Amino acid sequence: MYAIVETGGKQVKVEKDLIVNVEKLAVGIGEIVELPVLLVSDNAGNIKTGEAVSGAVVKAEVVRQDKEGKVIVYKYKAKKNERRRQGHRQPFTALKVLEIIG
Repeated sequence: MYAIVETGGKQVKVEKDLIVNVEKLAVGIGEIVELPVLLVSDNAGNIKTGEAVSGAVVKAEVVRQDKEGKVIVYKYKAKKNERRRQGHRQPFTALKVLEIIG
């Protein structure tokens, strides 16, 4: 059984006991969050979307709050001796899917 949930402006495919990284959520470690469901598929291959999943919800536990690896941004202008190096680490929240209801 799997579900497609929406979080942080993105859609993520989740299954029970799967750990997924999503955009940073303002919750503490160990808290339970409920994610809105867009699609649910059971083991038999039946797919439900739209009005059929209006009551469906995915419960997940916050495992950790962390940052991704560093991405280097380097800008320069040729023949002008103008260079700029900048790093960025995107924050994320790791969620462990506890159950899919729906």
